[in-house]
Amino acid sequence: MGKSWKNASKSENSAKKGLMFTKLAREIQVAAKMGGADPNMNARLRAAIDAAKKESCPNDTIDRAIKKGAGIGADASAVEEITYEGYGPHGVGVIIECQTDNKHRTAPEVRNVFKKHDCAMGEVGSVGWMFARMGYVEGVKTGTFDPEEEAIEAGADAVEPAETGFGFWTSVETMNDVRQALEKRGWKIGACELSYKAKNITDITEAQQKDVSEFLNALDDLDDTHRVHATI
Repeated sequence: MGKSWKNASKSENSAKKGLMFTKLAREIQVAAKMGGADPNMNARLRAAIDAAKKESCPNDTIDRAIKKGAGIGADASAVEEITYEGYGPHGVGVIIECQTDNKHRTAPEVRNVFKKHDCAMGEVGSVGWMFARMGYVEGVKTGTFDPEEEAIEAGADAVEPAETGFGFWTSVETMNDVRQALEKRGWKIGACELSYKAKNITDITEAQQKDVSEFLNALDDLDDTHRVHATI
């Protein structure tokens, strides 16, 4: 989802436990803030907890993140979601979703990456027209199955290979219905969230791909980055 530009070695090198746990914990905090501390009643939180456990994130880190997000006890703290937009190398449209407890730190860090790569960071909406706001459900399933058939039966609009398993694109309104349908069909859900799907693809050459990948990787490596979406 938004990371088809990452190669295998980059994914492995990015998996530094400290930063990984920080990002996983922030997603748990935001999910708990948005939908409450009960994972049985909060699909996004349940998916975030499952993702954290898959990466062997300590239980106390998970519990602390839930309490912070839900505003429970002394650990309560505010993490907010902020979106930045702009044009990357060779006119590629980019949306960066961040989760931060200090937007005055995050904005300059994102801006510096754009500046370093001679790119233009824009206002909200500057590249948003190149993307569709959609629901996204990612999961894995054992056994033999046809992904297209699974998508049709679950009511998803489209399906594609993901970093783990398959990603199902839905309308915003039907996202949770699709998640529930997939779970009934034996899928283990790893993500269930609103996302951005590129609808205007930027044509770039193989040589230009290197510039774009370096730029997107630099954005993705920022501590506060949650998701990076690009029109490639």
